Amino acid sequence: MGSVVSYLGQLCGKHQKQEEERHLRANDRPFNLSYHYANNAIKTSKYNIFTFLPLNLYEQFRRLANAYFLFLFFLQLIPQISSLPWFTTAVPLILVLAMTAVKDASDDINRHRSDNQVNNRKVDVLIEGELRNEKWMNVQVGDIIKLENNQFVTADLLLLSSSEPLNLVYIETAELDGETNLKVKQALTVTGEMGDNIDVLATFKGEVRCEPPNNRLDKFKGVLTVNEQTYALDNDKVLLRGCTLRNTEWCFGLVVFGGPDTKLMQNSGKTTFKRTSIDHLMNVLVLCIFGFLASMCSVLAIGNAIWEVRVGSVFTAFLPREAGVDAALSSFLSFWSYIIVLNTVVPISLYVSVEIIRLGNSFYIDWDRKMYYPKSDTPAQARTTTLNEELGQIKYIFSDKTGTLTQNIMTFNKCSINGKGYGELFDFSGQRVEITEKTERVNFSWNQLADPKFVFHDHSLMEMVREGNPEAQAFFRLLALCHTVMPEEKREGELFYQAQSPDEGALVTAARNFGFVFRSRTPETITVMEMGNQVTYELLAVLDFNNVRKRMSVIVRSPKGKLTLYCKGADTIIYEKLHPSCKKLMEVTTGHLNEYAGDGLRTLVLAYKDLDEDYMDLWTQRHHEASTAIEEREEKLDELYEEIEKDLQLLGATAVEDKLQDGVPQTIEQLAKADIKIWVLTGDKQETAENIGYSCNMLREEMKEVFIVAASTTEGVKEELQNARRKMCPDAAEEPSLVRSRAGLFWLQKTETMQDEKVDGEYGLVINGHSLAFALENNLEWELLRTACMCQTVICCRVTPLQKAQVVQLVKKYKKAVTLAIGDGANDVSMIKAAHIGVGISGQEGMQAVLSSDYSFAQFRYLQRLLLVHGRWSYLRMCKFLRYFFYKNFTFTFVHFWYAFYCGFSAQTVYDEWFITLYNLVYTALPVLGLSLFDQDVNDRWSFQYPQLYSPGQQNLYFNKKVFVRCMMHSCYSSLILFFIPWAAMCDTVRDDGKDVADHQSFALLVQSCLLIVVNVQLCLDTHYWTAVNQFFVWGSLAAYFAITFTMYSNGMFFIFTSSFPFIGTARNTLNQPNVWLTMFLTTLLCSLPVVAFRFILIQLWPTINDKVRHKVQKEGLPAPAPRRPPARRISTRRSGYAFSHSQGYGDLVTSRRFLLKRPLKSRTALFTQTDSPLAQNQPQHYRTITEDLEESQSSEK
Repeated sequence: MGSVVSYLGQLCGKHQKQEEERHLRANDRPFNLSYHYANNAIKTSKYNIFTFLPLNLYEQFRRLANAYFLFLFFLQLIPQISSLPWFTTAVPLILVLAMTAVKDASDDINRHRSDNQVNNRKVDVLIEGELRNEKWMNVQVGDIIKLENNQFVTADLLLLSSSEPLNLVYIETAELDGETNLKVKQALTVTGEMGDNIDVLATFKGEVRCEPPNNRLDKFKGVLTVNEQTYALDNDKVLLRGCTLRNTEWCFGLVVFGGPDTKLMQNSGKTTFKRTSIDHLMNVLVLCIFGFLASMCSVLAIGNAIWEVRVGSVFTAFLPREAGVDAALSSFLSFWSYIIVLNTVVPISLYVSVEIIRLGNSFYIDWDRKMYYPKSDTPAQARTTTLNEELGQIKYIFSDKTGTLTQNIMTFNKCSINGKGYGELFDFSGQRVEITEKTERVNFSWNQLADPKFVFHDHSLMEMVREGNPEAQAFFRLLALCHTVMPEEKREGELFYQAQSPDEGALVTAARNFGFVFRSRTPETITVMEMGNQVTYELLAVLDFNNVRKRMSVIVRSPKGKLTLYCKGADTIIYEKLHPSCKKLMEVTTGHLNEYAGDGLRTLVLAYKDLDEDYMDLWTQRHHEASTAIEEREEKLDELYEEIEKDLQLLGATAVEDKLQDGVPQTIEQLAKADIKIWVLTGDKQETAENIGYSCNMLREEMKEVFIVAASTTEGVKEELQNARRKMCPDAAEEPSLVRSRAGLFWLQKTETMQDEKVDGEYGLVINGHSLAFALENNLEWELLRTACMCQTVICCRVTPLQKAQVVQLVKKYKKAVTLAIGDGANDVSMIKAAHIGVGISGQEGMQAVLSSDYSFAQFRYLQRLLLVHGRWSYLRMCKFLRYFFYKNFTFTFVHFWYAFYCGFSAQTVYDEWFITLYNLVYTALPVLGLSLFDQDVNDRWSFQYPQLYSPGQQNLYFNKKVFVRCMMHSCYSSLILFFIPWAAMCDTVRDDGKDVADHQSFALLVQSCLLIVVNVQLCLDTHYWTAVNQFFVWGSLAAYFAITFTMYSNGMFFIFTSSFPFIGTARNTLNQPNVWLTMFLTTLLCSLPVVAFRFILIQLWPTINDKVRHKVQKEGLPAPAPRRPPARRISTRRSGYAFSHSQGYGDLVTSRRFLLKRPLKSRTALFTQTDSPLAQNQPQHYRTITEDLEESQSSEK
C-alpha cells in the first residue's frame, strides 16, 4: 500500500527529499506552490473506488489461510487430482472474502466520511484582496485566514492579529494535549497593528523561515521578515490545528503547515496492528496442522503406491490405467488429492466464526448498562473487535493517575494558618467527626461574589476571617494576589476563572469565598474585593513558577504604599527560604502537613516578606537589565529571584484534594485479588503519587516495605534496586533467570523471557522520573524489571510520555504476560498504543486517549467489570470455541484417513459431497456460535465474588499446545469409533427384506449422521449456560440436516440435477432400518461416555477453582453482599508536596502587558457549556441510576 502511494506521489511530482527548512511568503501562492508543500487536505482512508478491489484482495491473500484456500481451489480445478468438486472450496472462500471486503469497505467509507467532514469545513480565506468562504481542503501554505470565536483552528498558523487587546487570543487545547485550561497566545506587534484591515492584510508580504514539519507540540522556531526587519518566532506566536478559539471574537493567521504536515497529524503516528496471544498461537498451530496434513497425505500416498503395485495391477485387466500413469505418478497425484480431501482440518469457516464471536462479545461491552455513566451520557465502547479474549488474560495494568484514578477536580479541603489547623470537625470530647454530605456547610450568603459550588464545613475559619484576624486575612490575601489566573465577568457579579492548573483555580476560589475576591487585573494592577471593599494593588513583578523553582511570587504595592512579596510553593523549597524566627511555627505547620499527607492531599506552603522601597528600586533596575540580556538571561533572572526570595515569614499551608473517582479503591482491591499487578505511571511528584497510592489501596500499611528509588546516578539507582531485591528475596541468584526461545510464524524470532520469582509477603516500589531514566538504560533494565516484578505495586513519578511507553515495552519484551494501559490524556497515548490493550477514559482531559484506545468508558471502576466479567467470559468462550471447533473438524477429517485403507488409497470421500460443503457452513455453524456467544461458567456477581476465577486466563490454561494435543487425541478416538462401529455394523448386514444395506451411499449417510449427532452431544457436554437460543441452534441444526438430506436425496433433485445429486433414495431406504438407528445410538454412547467419566474423575480428584465455585453456585444461588467498610485514616510521617503544572507559568505574560485586560461586559459564549444529557434529564430512565449501580456494585464487588 505504502509503495503504491509513494509511486503515485512521484508521478504527481510530490515526492522529494526530506524537508530541512520551510520557506514561505504571505499572499503569494505561486511562490509557495513551487516548494510542493502539502495542502490542508487530510486522508486517513486506505482505498478509493478504483483501488478497493485489487488492494483489498491483495491484503486478504497476504493472510496465510486465505492464500492456502486459494491454492486448494486451483488444485480442485485439475481433473486428475480433484476428488471434490470446485464449489466445496470456492463457495466458502468467496463468502469469506466477500464478508471481509464488506467490513473493510464499511470501515473505509466511515474514514472517507470523517475525512470529508473535516476537509469540507468552511473558513474565511483572504484571496485576491477579499475574504472568501473556502473549504479547509483548499487552503494552501501562505494563505491568510480569518478565525472566529469557538471555531476550530484550520491549520498550523502564525498568529497575525486579533480582536483582543495586545493581540492576544485564547485557545483550548484539550484535543491536542489533553489540558482543559485555556492557553494564551500573542501576535507580534508589527503584525498586530494590521488588525482586521483587509486591504492592509492583502498587501502583507512577510516571509517566514522556520523548522520543517515535526511532532514537537511545545516548540516552534522560526523568523518572520517584514520590510527587511527580522522578528523571532516561538511557540507563543503559533496556533496549532486541533485547538479551538475561545473568548476571542476574531483573529487572522498565516498558514505555516497544512494537512499532514501539521503537528496534530505528525503526532497521530501509526497505530500498530494489535493481535491477541491466541491469534499468535493459532498461527503456530495452523502451521503445525499443515505439517501434520502433509505427513498424513504422505502416508496415504505411500499407501497408494504400495497398493497400486501389489493389488492395483490386478485390476488393470478390466480397469486399465490412463496412458502414461504408473504407480509412482498415481501416488504423486493421490498426495495432492488427499491434500484436497483432508483440508478440512483447517476450515476457512474457522476465521469467519472467530470474527463473529469477537464482534458479538464487543456488542456486549457496548450494551452493558452497568458500564454506562449517566452524568456524562457515556456508554462503554469497544473500539476494536479483535482483542476481547485478551481482556481475560491481563497480568499487568499500567495506569495514569490524574484523571484516571482521580477526577482531576481540585477542592480546597484544609489549611493551616499561623499554627492552627482548619477544615476538620471535632465533637465535645475532642474526637474527630467524619464529614458527610449531611454535615452542615459554612454559609457564604453574606458574600455576594462567593462561588455557590464551593463547600467548606469548618465554621471557625470563617469566624476568624470575619473577626479581622490579621494572619487569616493575610493568608487569603496572598491566595487572591499570588497567581496567574485570568478572570472573566460575563455579567455583573458572575466571575469565571481560567487557571493554569486546577489546583490554582481551587485556591483562588477559596480566597473568593472567604471574602478576598480576585476581581480583575490590568498590566500594572490587580483588583481585589477585600471583605466587601475594593482594593487595587500595583503589580510590580511576577517571579514565575517553573519545574526547578517549584514556587512563584508576586511583588505588589498596596494603596497605602506598602511593598510586599507574596510567595507560595512546595514545602521543601519554601522552608529553605524562611527567616530563622519561624522555626517554631514551621514545626507546628510540619505536623499539619504530615496529617494532610496521610489523607492524600496536595499541599502548598505560603509565606510573605515586606520590602524596602530603596532596595526595591535597585532590584527593579537590575531585573530590567537581566530580562533584556542577550546571553544567560535565565541564569541572571534566577539569581535575582533567589536573592529577593529569602528571609520569608511563614503564613501557613493549604491542602487541596484531588478527588478519587468513585469506587477506585474497591476496584484496585478486586484486581489485586485477581493477581493483576498495577503500576502507576504519573507526571506528578513523588509524595503526591505516593499518597494517592495509599488512598487507592495500591500501597497498604500491611505491606512489608515500600521501597523508594530516588538516586540521581546510574550506580546509585543500581544499588538501590539491588538492595530492594535482596531484601525481598535473599536467596535469589544475582543474575536473572532468562529463558531463551523462538517465536513467530516460522520460529524466526528470538525471545528472552524473565522468569517470575516467588516472594514472601507483599512489597511496593516507588521510583522517581530521573532515577527511572537511568534504570531504563540497557545495563540496568533487567535489574529494574526483576525488582519491580517482585512487587505487588509499582509507582513511577515525574515520568514523561516517552518513559511511560518505555516501561510498558520493557514488560512486554521480557515478561510472558499480557499488559493493559489506561489513561485519559494525550500524554497517555504512547503508553496506550504500546500496551497489548489500551483503555481510554473519557474524562476531563479531552479525547486523545479515547481516540487511540481499544476500549473506552467514563470511570476507572468499570475496569473491573471489563476484565473480571467481559474479559473472562470472552476468553472462556473463545477457548471453548477453538477446542470444540478443532475437535469436530479433526474428527470429521480423521474418518477420511481411516476410510483410505478400505478404498485403495484412491482419495474417494467417505461422505456425500454436499455434506462436506455444508458441514461447517450450515450443520455445525450455529450451535458452536451459540456456545461462543452465550456460555458462562458463573454469572457476573459470582465473578466479582471470586476474582481468583480470573487467574486461569493469565496462565493461558484453557487453550494452549497441550490442550490442542489432547483435543487431537480425543478426535482420533472419536473418529475411530465413528468409522469402525458403523463399518462393523453394516459390513454383512441385510435389510428386513433380505437385501444388502452395505453400499457406499448408505454407509456414507450412516457415518455422517453419527458424526453430526456425536459432535452435537459433545457441544451439549461443553455448554454450562443454556439459553433458548442454544436449544434452538442445536435442535434446529439437526432438524436442518435431516430436512436437507431428505431433500437432496429425493427423486425430484435427481431428475433436475442428475450428476449433482446421485444419492437418490438413500435416505428413505437407510433410515427406515432399526439397526441403523441402533448403530447411531451405540456410536454416540461410546464417544460420549469416556468424556463424561473422565470429567467426573477430574472434578472429584483435582477440582479447579471454577469447579468449586460452580458447585457453590448450585448450593447457594446468589452471593451475599459483603458489609461496607469505612475507609480507615492512615497516619503518615511523609509530606505531600504541591504538584504544579509541568508547563511554564503565565508570569512573563502578566508582567509584559500580555494578558486579559478588563473589557466592557458583553455577551459571550460560555467557555464550557456543560449541560446534562437528555438521558439524565428525562425521568424515568431505562438505564439504571448511579445509586442503583453503586448498590449493585457493592453487593457484587465485595
